[in-house]
Amino acid sequence: MSGVLTDRPTDLDSSSDPVSGPGFRHRRWIALWPPLATTAVAVVVWWLLTSVAGGNSQLLSAFAPQRAIPAIGELATRGVLLPDVGTSLWRLLVGILIAAVVGVPLGLGIGLSQTAERATRPLFQFLRMVSPLSWAPVAVGLFGIGDEPVIFLVAAAAVWPIVLNTAAGVHAVDPGHILVARSLGARRGEILGSVVLPSARGHLLTGLRLALGIAWVVLVPAEMLGVTSGLGYEILNARDQLAYDQLMAVILVIGSLGYALDALARRALRRRLP
Repeated sequence: MSGVLTDRPTDLDSSSDPVSGPGFRHRRWIALWPPLATTAVAVVVWWLLTSVAGGNSQLLSAFAPQRAIPAIGELATRGVLLPDVGTSLWRLLVGILIAAVVGVPLGLGIGLSQTAERATRPLFQFLRMVSPLSWAPVAVGLFGIGDEPVIFLVAAAAVWPIVLNTAAGVHAVDPGHILVARSLGARRGEILGSVVLPSARGHLLTGLRLALGIAWVVLVPAEMLGVTSGLGYEILNARDQLAYDQLMAVILVIGSLGYALDALARRALRRRLP
């Protein structure tokens, strides 16, 4: 009896652990090395173009990684980077919320009514093809200088992906589900809440993710319209001071934040959709 007990392992073998074992670490490394390698190659090319190929050009050397990356720390130490990041993110959030409040009901109405879709298609396609930055003079004329025109331009850029993807989600609803709900006595509002919206959720979330990316691209030039805060303002400020290393540092921050926002949106999309 004692021999049987002594032959059994008393501790779990870490090599068989699917989370912390060597197999997991190997899979994690396989997933991580391609983006890490691509990033390293991009940094090397960046350094070659600005430090080697540029020769003695002071302008190009100011954009070099060995000057731009430390400039991020300098901006943070001066206390201007984090407040500008917070201001830009707040304008982005308010603009997307306004776009969602406007775009989701519009998308539902277009998706549920073929007459409404035919009636609005020419107008919506026309407005969708107009660059949101084309409305900048109109936004400044209506709202003046400040947060309002920036938020307006962000919302104008983000609303169309939400409208079109919500309408596409409604069109993708299985008609049989609606017929079953009607046969059970569900009213129009109940069908919308229990059948249409859950079925169109994937398209709606995809539209929000696309809207986030477009809004982030529009936000930075929109913050060059006379405001005194935000990442777009910091680019103009660095240009006026001929501080090109700080200008490149702000560009790096914009790209990093955009990547992080899209990664969060992708993760939220995976969690929301089975």
